[in-house]
Amino acid sequence: MEYEITLLSISLLLGAGFLAGFIDTIAGGGSMITLPALMIMGMPADIANGTNRVGILLQSIAGARSFHKKGKLQPKTIAPTLIPTLSGSLIGALVASYLPSDWLKPALPTTMLAMAALMLVKPSIVAPPEGTATFTVKERPMAWLGLFLAGLYGGFVQAGVGFILIAALAGGLRYDLVRTNALKMAITAALTLVALGVYVLRDQVLWIPGLVMAIGTVTGAMASVNFSISVSQTVLKWIMFGMVLIVCVVAYFS
Repeated sequence: MEYEITLLSISLLLGAGFLAGFIDTIAGGGSMITLPALMIMGMPADIANGTNRVGILLQSIAGARSFHKKGKLQPKTIAPTLIPTLSGSLIGALVASYLPSDWLKPALPTTMLAMAALMLVKPSIVAPPEGTATFTVKERPMAWLGLFLAGLYGGFVQAGVGFILIAALAGGLRYDLVRTNALKMAITAALTLVALGVYVLRDQVLWIPGLVMAIGTVTGAMASVNFSISVSQTVLKWIMFGMVLIVCVVAYFS
């Protein structure tokens, strides 16, 4: 595929990447910014979907590392979540890489509308009250299923997967939003690595624009970690709800 890297396109990729990295770390939906930015460069939906995973992988690693440094991510909590999410991600990426690109479109608005309804009807699902007891994946089998579905969705279409992971982690395992976001970043890094491998094998990744955008996403993710730790859970909840509504509107009109 032919594309041209110019000062304008570099600025677009860096700016979109920064906003997406910041948003993804505390909520989700950053790919609603990066995917259009990549497609403006002339990429078809399937190539943009694969290329987008480069920045997501690197921002997730950077975000998880920053949360760990600040004591908000315990490595022992990561491994039990990876079996369901990675298996789901592999299946979702394989399905998405072979389906016509138009088939990807209904997945996002349907999922986001369901998430918005959940937050309105039962907001405590995604924002457990302070002092709520937490659980392990082994203690909550339904959390295993939720994580598998999050991985499946994330492998299929990245946009909005952060919201699904938040629902699974805060709703199923009852982590507060800061620790939920920390674990979300570690899981996203792992499932994105699996999905990216599929897209690379299918020759659906353009590395130069992907890496340029990744500079922005990593910077945004690191800034977002500092912000999320400094504000209250109530603020994080309303930011996440606002992002769900924005994603719903954008998906409806796209």
